Amino acid sequence: MSGGSAPLPYSMRDVDGGAYNNAKFRQRSRLKMATQALISKSSHYQCGKFTLGKFLSLLMVSGLVYLLVHKSSEGFVSGELHDKVQSRNASKDSPNIRTFWRKLPRLPPRLPPNEMYKNSSALHQSPPSEWTSRQKKVKEAFEHAWSGYRNHAMGYDELMPLSHRGVDGLGGLGATVVDSLDTAIIMGADDVVSEASKWIEDNLMKKINEKGQVNLFETTIRVLGGLLSAYHLSGGDQAGGGDSGIPVTPKKTNPDRLLEVSKDLADRLLLAFTSSPTAIPYSDVVLRDRSAHASPDGLSSTSEATTLQLEFSYLSRISGDPKYDLEAMKVLEHMRTLPTVEGLVPIYISPYSGQFSGENIRLGSRGDSYYEYLLKVWVQQENYRNTSLKYLFEMYTEAMRGVKHLLVRKTTPNGLVFVGELPHGRNGAFSPKMDHLVCFLPGTLALGATKGITKKKALESNLLTKEDIENLQLAEDLAKTCVEMYFVTSTGLAPEIAYFHIEGNPEGGPDGGNKSSEYINDITIKPLDRHNLLRPEAVESLFVLHRITEDPKYREWGWQIFKAFEKYTKVDSGGYTSLDDVTSLPPPRRDKMETFFLGETLKYLYLLFGESNVLPLDKYVFNTEAHPLPVIRSAAQVSDTV
Repeated sequence: MSGGSAPLPYSMRDVDGGAYNNAKFRQRSRLKMATQALISKSSHYQCGKFTLGKFLSLLMVSGLVYLLVHKSSEGFVSGELHDKVQSRNASKDSPNIRTFWRKLPRLPPRLPPNEMYKNSSALHQSPPSEWTSRQKKVKEAFEHAWSGYRNHAMGYDELMPLSHRGVDGLGGLGATVVDSLDTAIIMGADDVVSEASKWIEDNLMKKINEKGQVNLFETTIRVLGGLLSAYHLSGGDQAGGGDSGIPVTPKKTNPDRLLEVSKDLADRLLLAFTSSPTAIPYSDVVLRDRSAHASPDGLSSTSEATTLQLEFSYLSRISGDPKYDLEAMKVLEHMRTLPTVEGLVPIYISPYSGQFSGENIRLGSRGDSYYEYLLKVWVQQENYRNTSLKYLFEMYTEAMRGVKHLLVRKTTPNGLVFVGELPHGRNGAFSPKMDHLVCFLPGTLALGATKGITKKKALESNLLTKEDIENLQLAEDLAKTCVEMYFVTSTGLAPEIAYFHIEGNPEGGPDGGNKSSEYINDITIKPLDRHNLLRPEAVESLFVLHRITEDPKYREWGWQIFKAFEKYTKVDSGGYTSLDDVTSLPPPRRDKMETFFLGETLKYLYLLFGESNVLPLDKYVFNTEAHPLPVIRSAAQVSDTV
């Protein structure tokens, strides 16, 4: 898949056009073939020793040649028309001498591995049963990851699978438990659902009361988002249910308790909004003290401040209390008033002034999900897409135009499309650097183009503009690049950051280690960027693109990535581990299983290999931690679908 071999010395054009002058592709008559065979065979004999046996052999060969040349088109025996028809029919069912003398079929050209997925018609499409089997493999991987966490780190935020212990790096709220619950519900991993639900019921509220500082963004997307998604998928949201395609198992979870904990946690997180002097929330909350404060440098990440709305808006919807939605939406309303660079914004913002800080523009860390939520909040609020929230889609559209104009480039020598950075703003130098985090963008572009329905349906309904089609093509091009970031390495797993060679600015440095990759000279991976954290962004986009384009190559790519995770990151005693260097074999291990491996990476792979009617993209929106929340519709719309 990653370009393992060079093309064979012919193509279909060479064969058909005669440019490749090989005798095995040229037609020759049967008489000429038989004569050549006779001459060749006769040359092995001495003509002076012509015995009776040799004479009879020559006579037999001559007779065969005569039959081949002079036989009628209907068969070897002439007769009436009825007999001819019978002869034709019989020839279809049984072999005759013509069968053995017909010319060999022309061999089709073989594609090298790097060309296999450029044309979907050349792609081997696995049968449905194969994808069911592969989906089961992902579920088994999830259960293996959970077993390591349960046995060695239950109640801690994250598992250290090599040292068999837990660590609290996200505030100590048992983040892996909550991040994993809706994944378990989706997969039908009933034992995990029961274990995670019981832990949440028995322990989470106590932890919220006792724990200290947490990050507003991380706690919202992982813990609050996980609780709300599990609440919905457990049947708690009767008004918004019925569209998920997932069987509801309310006995294994307690939706009322999930909602109760969600509201308590959200009430404390709201202090980050209400304590700030501007619409930009503080970055940190002390849960125990019910207080909030800014980060030590006084700044918030733009992405973190603007990636809170899906969760708080949905909580207002199910609780009936508008305060959550009102506070969170103030942020986006404020962002609307700030100056941008063709829709693009710096990665830092001050909660004290409400203004951007610095000029660094990128779609990687600290910038990424700002653009994602411009679209997804608009998608979620279906009733207001063309009224009060229309500005969000307009901001998203302007930003994507800015991305195409200012950040998109192609590599040399092979033309991979990537998204770079402007570390010093519009007037500064362009950096050909792309985080793996940027691989969320193909999925977002595809979702923005079709609004969650398939490309085929959108085209048939004449719903795609020229710009939509361009964005969808860019999505597919970027997804290809993200996948090559995997296939260019020795392990088949992507680094955290890659640099790309561009015209006039060749980025020197070490390659990914896979010398057979077609793109080995397009991508540089620097020593400090070689680690892999089990991130989900690439497989997230493969999932969305497969749903929208229905192209099987995205499934095949996802399967290759999953196999690499299995081969290099699986820990026998339970869990999966991050890697320090994806370019080395064997890769050194880092001893950390991030919560998003269970909450996002394995969830997206499972959905990629599954049916499209499960969590359909026109009825569900995934938060930036892959927790699905239903599109908010009016009561009348909901009743029409029940």
